[in-house]
Amino acid sequence: MSVPQTHDEAVAAAHRLAAELAPGAIQRDRAGATVIPSEALAALDSSGLLAITVPAADGGPGLGPRTLAEVGRIVAAADPAIAQVPQAHFLMVDVLTVHGGPQTRKRLFGEVLAGRRLGNALAERGGKHAQDLRTRISDGRLDGVKYYTTGALTCAWIAVSARDEQDRLVLAFVARDAEGVAVDTDWDVVGQRATISGTATFTAVPVEPALCLDYGQAYQVPQQLGARAQLYHAAIEVGIAGAALGDARDYLRTRARPSTEAVRAGATSATDDPHVRHRYGRLATRVRAAEALLDSAARTLEEVTLTPADAGAAARGSLAVAAAKAFGSEVAVEAGSELFAMCGTSSAAAKYDLDRHWRNARTHSVHDPLDWKYAHIAAYELADVLPPNHGQL
Repeated sequence: MSVPQTHDEAVAAAHRLAAELAPGAIQRDRAGATVIPSEALAALDSSGLLAITVPAADGGPGLGPRTLAEVGRIVAAADPAIAQVPQAHFLMVDVLTVHGGPQTRKRLFGEVLAGRRLGNALAERGGKHAQDLRTRISDGRLDGVKYYTTGALTCAWIAVSARDEQDRLVLAFVARDAEGVAVDTDWDVVGQRATISGTATFTAVPVEPALCLDYGQAYQVPQQLGARAQLYHAAIEVGIAGAALGDARDYLRTRARPSTEAVRAGATSATDDPHVRHRYGRLATRVRAAEALLDSAARTLEEVTLTPADAGAAARGSLAVAAAKAFGSEVAVEAGSELFAMCGTSSAAAKYDLDRHWRNARTHSVHDPLDWKYAHIAAYELADVLPPNHGQL
């Protein structure tokens, strides 16, 4: 396995992976959690892309947010479910970069550089709010139940958030094949089906002290961990939008027939219909705007760096990503719907599976509320109010 060393090499590797993933995307969508996408995930793991953000000091190329966003967008355009699998992986690489000790970094980055993926078990169900965690570490043993565990099913290591005996928020890295770890395929949703982000259960799983980080303090200082994680989510949405637009273009040019009204108006093909052209032109402009906003946010994060100087710098990066994520999500959902308005009834045939774009966008876009992103942007622009958490959304 070769790890890309430059932005251009990473982009080229992403295109190669996308070309390998695209032919099977419909089949994986239809199979959902009934079939683990082993071949697609093996292609991801062997692409070298998992290591692109590992710092140079730790043996990696140390590529930044701009590369990460472009890689995510390219892969998501081919299959957003497979693109989402390493989202938490890249977050954990960032966490280790800033908060991992030398031995921890050496061990886990060595795994990443060898093509081994980090999964996540952060979210839980049933609590009063998203951070109401019941998972506990006591006497060096981890116990708890997690959900939305994207990537955990097939990874090498799982990063698990928990409370320790002093009720501190910690992050423990445990081996996927460790005794007491069980990951289920009970993932049943309308979109992003092949992520198989179901339940993970941890029963008296041994935790090595060196692989347990103080996770709470990571978010008590100005940082860009959340912003970089959100940037990758935004890249997935923008990738979906581009894929929907591309499929609409292909369908209009090769399969769609002009409507009766369009023929009466003189159209000889679906692409001659003035209303189709208006809708397509408007959507294409919005997709291009979403792509530009994503790139702009990524460039802002590169300027701010992973360890911003203060809350103001952190806010600048966080708000730039918030705009890209909110707008990109809206455009992705819109593109998945507008596709059918342009292409007509026949495009809704199940054999084309074009509805997957809307289902994927709708499912992924509700990862976190978009309204709060716009609210924080407005509060900053209108009243100089920094986002909470030291400028980090």
